[in-house]
Amino acid sequence: MSPDATLSEISSNPHILRWIVVIMLAALGYTVATVGMKIAADRSYALATALVLGGFVLVVVTEIFLLRRADMTTVYVTIIGVETLMILAAGAMMGEVVDMRRILGASCVVAGIALVSS
Repeated sequence: MSPDATLSEISSNPHILRWIVVIMLAALGYTVATVGMKIAADRSYALATALVLGGFVLVVVTEIFLLRRADMTTVYVTIIGVETLMILAAGAMMGEVVDMRRILGASCVVAGIALVSS
């Protein structure tokens, strides 16, 4: 696949499951790093440092894989959409309020990403 592949070209790829898994791993890496930063803001720096470093290592490895195969804007925009949903879920699990305004805001981000990627 060419380095400037579009989302529709990626979705027609027979290895779509691999793309989905790698994109989700990249978003998970950002989510883990963000949770680590939240923990650092509240308490444990050792655990926070491990989460931030581990998350960003996962991000670097997965994004290099993706950027070798697709357009940078497609990669980042897609990861941001998945990450938005993961951060919303992580915040809820950490006891943060996830009200309708935040859900609508996340929906707008995901809808905007779908628009940009189409």
